[in-house]
This record gives sequence, structure tokens and C-alpha cells, in this order.
Amino acid sequence: MRIVYIASAQARAATRTKVLMSFIRFHQHASSRRLVFIRRLCSETSGQKLKIYTRQGDKGVSSTFSGQRLPKDNDVFEAVGTTDELNSTIGLAREFCLEHEAATHGGKVVGMLQEIQSRLFEVGAHVATPRNKATPTKQARTEFGEHHSVELEKWIDELDADLPQLANFILPSGGKASATLHLARTVCRRAERRVVPLYRADMVEQGVTKYLNRLSDFLFTAARFVAQKEGKEEVIFRPENDK
Repeated sequence: MRIVYIASAQARAATRTKVLMSFIRFHQHASSRRLVFIRRLCSETSGQKLKIYTRQGDKGVSSTFSGQRLPKDNDVFEAVGTTDELNSTIGLAREFCLEHEAATHGGKVVGMLQEIQSRLFEVGAHVATPRNKATPTKQARTEFGEHHSVELEKWIDELDADLPQLANFILPSGGKASATLHLARTVCRRAERRVVPLYRADMVEQGVTKYLNRLSDFLFTAARFVAQKEGKEEVIFRPENDK
């Protein structure tokens, strides 16, 4: 009887570990209540440290948070991966901004970028939980509301109020931080293109597509803002016949 109990306990621990890995793998960046839940799962895995690798995807197939097993080149994973790439690019831009934090208006842009990185974790969790396959519970866990886009709009207006009127097309330039924010903007547009087909297929809610669309506008504005605060010159586009 004791052997059966131990085996059962080990099975429960393995199940909890699998659930926890799902949270981590699909960027279930959480509220304080969810964070408590994750910590409880950690404490109930018999003190075992979670392994970085699982070998579950060695044959080119992985699981969505809704439980589907799909090829890794599926549109869902392409969108999740591009969102992750966007997050990493913003992280690089944020590090460049930190080098000139005093110039970037007391770290205002740095704080905004960090907040955006957290939101992109939630975008990844939402995309990895296709609406047409997920249970109501998992849909609720990964909901991404349109109020996040409203926050971006406020930030855009706040930064733009301190910028001169844009009279010409500008080339990605204005120092390392600004140029990297322009790079993040282009990755954001690609992430949006990857998500739109999922939205058309009712797999993603409009809150995500709206956020990515607005985010590229924010990154453009932030790039100009940082260039100005650092005293860097933005390079103006000049047609060939103007040379």
C-alpha cells in the first residue's frame, strides 16, 4: 500500500511539473494570484528542480497551452516565436536606453519598455491558447484586453508632445538606442503579420492585433524621443534626384 501511495505522489508531482512548464513555456506572465499558484506548484514538486529541457519537442512537434500537439512550423508557433523575438529586441533597445537613462527623461522610456515586455509575455500566452480550441478556463487565464492599447496611446501622446512636427521621412538612425527601437518596430510589424491570419481564423482576439498595431506606432515615437533626448541627429530620407 505504501508503494502505491509513493507512486501516486510521484505521478501527482510529475503532473504538477508538466502544468508548471506549460505556464513558463507559453509566457504565462501573471497577476499576483497566478504567481502564488505557480509558487505553490513549485513547492509541491518534492523539491525537484525543473529541467530546462524536456525532449518533448525533439521531433518537431510541441504543445499549445490549450493542449494541442502541433508542428513547430505551425502558424501558432510562428506567431509566438516572432512575439518572443520582438520581446528580445525590445530588451536590447532597453539596455541601450539604460546607458543613457538620464538623457531619456529620467528613465521614462526604460520603464515603458519594461512594461511592454511583460505585456508581450501575455500576448504570447494568448496566442499559444487558440480561442477556437481552448476551454473557457484557459481562455480566461490568457485573456488580453483592449485596455492595454489605450495605455500605449497615452504613452504615444505623452512622448509626441515633446517632439517637433515630423516634416520628412526619417531613416532608422539617431544613435544606438533609437536605431534599435526602429529595429524593434520592424519586428513588431512582422509579429503583427504573423498574428493577423490567426485573428481571421478566430484563434486570436482583436485585443492582440490592436496592441501590436499600436505598439509599432509607440516604438517609432519612442525612437524619435530617445534620439532627441540624447542629442542625436535623425537622418532624413532624401530622394535620389535631391542629391
